[in-house]
Amino acid sequence: MTTGLIPGGQPPEPRPTGDLPHQRLEPVGHAAQHVENRSRSSVITARAAASFEPVGRSVASARSFVRDTLQGWGFADIVDDAVVLTSELVTNAVVHAGTSADLLCLRSDEGVRIEVADRYPEREIPLQGTAVNMGSPDREGGRGLQLCAALAGRWGVEYTPTHKTVWFQLDLPARAVGTRAAGPALPADLLPLADGRVRVAVVQIDRTGHITAWSEDAEELFGYPAEQVTGKPLTDLAAWPHTPGTSTGIAEALQLSRWEGSYGIRAADGRVTPVYASHLRVRDTGGEPSTVCLLVRDHERAVLQTPLRVPADSATTSEGQSTDPFEVFIGSPAPDDLDGLLQRTVERARDMLDGDSAFLLLATDDETELEVRASTGLPSARQRFARVPVEAGPGRYGSARMPAVHDDLTAVPGAVPLLNGTGMRSVVTVPLKVEGRLTGSLGVAAEAPARYSNEEALRLQFAADRIALAVESARLGELERLRRGSLSFLVEASDLLAGTLDRDQTLALMAQMTVPTLATWCAVYTIADQASEPYLSYVLHEDEELIDGIKSLLSKVPPPDPVPTPGARVWTAPGEVAHQAALRSSMRSLGLSGGPTRQVTPGIGPTLATASAVGGETVVLPLVARNRVIGMLTLGKPTDEHFRQEILELAEDLSRRAALALDNARLYSERTAISQSLQRSLLPPELPTIEGVEVEVIYRAAGEGNEVGGDFYDVFPISDGSYGFAIGDVCGTGPNAAAVTGLARHALRLLAREGLSGPTVLERLNSAILDEGARSRFLTLLYGEMRPQEDGSAELKVVCAGHPLPLRLRPDGTVEPAAEPQPLLGVIEDLELYEQTVTLDPGDVLLCVTDGVTERREGARMLGDDGLADVLTTCTGLTAGAVAARIMRAVERFASDAPSDDMAILAMRVPGLHKD
Repeated sequence: MTTGLIPGGQPPEPRPTGDLPHQRLEPVGHAAQHVENRSRSSVITARAAASFEPVGRSVASARSFVRDTLQGWGFADIVDDAVVLTSELVTNAVVHAGTSADLLCLRSDEGVRIEVADRYPEREIPLQGTAVNMGSPDREGGRGLQLCAALAGRWGVEYTPTHKTVWFQLDLPARAVGTRAAGPALPADLLPLADGRVRVAVVQIDRTGHITAWSEDAEELFGYPAEQVTGKPLTDLAAWPHTPGTSTGIAEALQLSRWEGSYGIRAADGRVTPVYASHLRVRDTGGEPSTVCLLVRDHERAVLQTPLRVPADSATTSEGQSTDPFEVFIGSPAPDDLDGLLQRTVERARDMLDGDSAFLLLATDDETELEVRASTGLPSARQRFARVPVEAGPGRYGSARMPAVHDDLTAVPGAVPLLNGTGMRSVVTVPLKVEGRLTGSLGVAAEAPARYSNEEALRLQFAADRIALAVESARLGELERLRRGSLSFLVEASDLLAGTLDRDQTLALMAQMTVPTLATWCAVYTIADQASEPYLSYVLHEDEELIDGIKSLLSKVPPPDPVPTPGARVWTAPGEVAHQAALRSSMRSLGLSGGPTRQVTPGIGPTLATASAVGGETVVLPLVARNRVIGMLTLGKPTDEHFRQEILELAEDLSRRAALALDNARLYSERTAISQSLQRSLLPPELPTIEGVEVEVIYRAAGEGNEVGGDFYDVFPISDGSYGFAIGDVCGTGPNAAAVTGLARHALRLLAREGLSGPTVLERLNSAILDEGARSRFLTLLYGEMRPQEDGSAELKVVCAGHPLPLRLRPDGTVEPAAEPQPLLGVIEDLELYEQTVTLDPGDVLLCVTDGVTERREGARMLGDDGLADVLTTCTGLTAGAVAARIMRAVERFASDAPSDDMAILAMRVPGLHKD
């Protein structure tokens, strides 16, 4: 749907019709007296246009568009007739004709004209003056024209080759000059209360939700200068009364053509100021939309609030026709969400009894507690979602199951805990019941004592009986949506938590899943072992600028006790410490603490911002895994806000899943740390520096968390001037293969330094492996001894026991094997091995690899010995480190998948007497 509003627009120009002039359908008979030519002589003062797609939901959208437009123009008296006619005509266009519909509303000094045009080019154009049979009222087709004839003052039909337009005009009822709506004259003591000077804040919001204009009254009401808030999102200041998964958010409200209601604005002192707002969506001459917001203090809402269309205590219309008592009390149309319905209820109840405030509480499933869900006229919204017992215990709500009237609350302190400290003196409360079951309680309060009697209680009870079923139905619908949302939330949370075994990432996920879905801020405490104190491990707030302040504040507060009892418990320490810190900061700023006076800067200081952030309800949930408390999940709300029971139950379910994930991450981290520590002990120390020979090693162990697997390497001194080198591959990967790796590497060093020859060293290692019995694994091994020569060459004695053959690269690019294959180790008891002598001339490179390199696969392709030799031929003139790096890059690029086998590369190069 696309819409446009142009206040004070000029009369619409006639649509172009090409060669065919407008055809006008003139109804005959009784309807003819209502029809006249479409006059354009009256001055059009505003217009609103919208287009609707040919889908069924467009009819409801068109109804809402017309209702919002006419109410915004102040034409509430003709809204119902206009909505009925528009609904029929748009239905004809988008449902029966199957085309899009163009809707145009025109305001003039005479009334309102509404046009509905469809785009059905094949429709036959009737001849002018032809009589039209509109059919039976029971038929679906033609009923829109019958309604136009019955309800509209004037109407008509116009045709072009591409459009058919039906229009009707509704005249405004006669009123006194200058009167839009009026109420009776009232004594001064019954007029709404307001300050000596009523301030109306004017705030303009652009299409992205950012503030573009901020009036002087807005600065006086909320304490922010215009330059401080201009360009910031309204959501940074608005405390929107929004329940997750339900109701309309502020972003949606700002997109509506008109909206009225209550919410809060966080003022510069950190407190939430309840306001009543009237939003109007407009556009400038360039077509850019924006929203103009008029704000007053909530108790001064009479300045902006649209008057009721029907007297709240009347059950009949002025024509004597019976109306629905529920619609009379709530108003039509009734809000379609629970929060809107409850807010409308308390507003109507307050107005009906001329009270200063009203509130509504809903019962929990077991009817033992009442939860505050809506209020109006109270100093703050601090009681939202607060819970009080129904019948027993300290701070009980009193007899919530029966109507009650309190003439003076100062004589019965605590009778209505919600009103403590609000200045309210008298109150009347009535129960909401459905089939004899308590579902809630509705109350109206006043600042004066003895304001209400049993007569007012009966009137309020009558209204409560009318709305109880609708409220309960909306509440059950909300609970169902919350439960479905909770299941989806827990499934997603479980998937995310199961997807990581990293402790820090698990902590971050826990916090990010709770903020802002469940809480405004959270902190996670962890406990290393039973003898350790809880440690603050992670803090998150929906406003990142406040995280450091909250972390600093919590570091000064003793951590909550690690109690394993399931469920959330209230923790008051952060709020108390924050309040004290804010008080001290304010006193120092005003010079009341004996210290130096500091200039008070505009806006919220860091201390006050932190105090506001943690000043609401704070709860702690234990993280219990394997019958041990491993930490605590702390959730908090900003100043004057409470958690609702359903959110706490959802948080408890999340804490159980998070605790198990956190403990699994802890166990995995411990196991990984132990494994990596043992594996690191199997790696050789740093490579020795060999005069006249460059040596480079690259090693990659397969498997997550493994630093050493079945492949191994070593380069070590044997005696003066000679060095041993080895590269091998144990069958398998991981820690089991690493155990044999340790045996092989340490045995090689020990036996080689005893002066034994290469074949003898490998034969004794073979016996040691076979002695392991069932734990033994076969081993391929390339072992050699190297001695640099005075002429710049190096002499090598090599034994290749079942291992991939070493490759020799000459300066001219020739590649050839540098040894012959012999039996592997760990299979045959009596081995007969021999060594081969190889001389590396200056510029030669000897490349030794494990089979993880040559057996690298991509589908059916394998790198192989030939592929490795081809890569090596491109390495002439490179250093040993460059040769090893190029080989590794080639292996990694050969296949896209992660390697499934360990890989080791040992490169040795003889540069000669002079550097290349």
